[in-house]
Amino acid sequence: MSKVFIENALNEPEWEEETAFPATDKELLFLTQKLAELEIPIKVFLQAVSIAAYDCFSAFRYADQYLSLAQNQHKH
Repeated sequence: MSKVFIENALNEPEWEEETAFPATDKELLFLTQKLAELEIPIKVFLQAVSIAAYDCFSAFRYADQYLSLAQNQHKH
């Protein structure tokens, strides 16, 4: 019974290894435009670009999280 459960669990999407792809020039331009929505520290921009060199999806997730937090701080 537990062997079947383990085999089924390993087939779940969250257990699959994600493949990271670097950002294209077009995606880097879009990332830059996205981060230009607010005034951000240069280190945040450079961190996003550094992440994008290895993993485009993670770079956009990082930018989205930063922008979301920054926008919430401006509201309060």
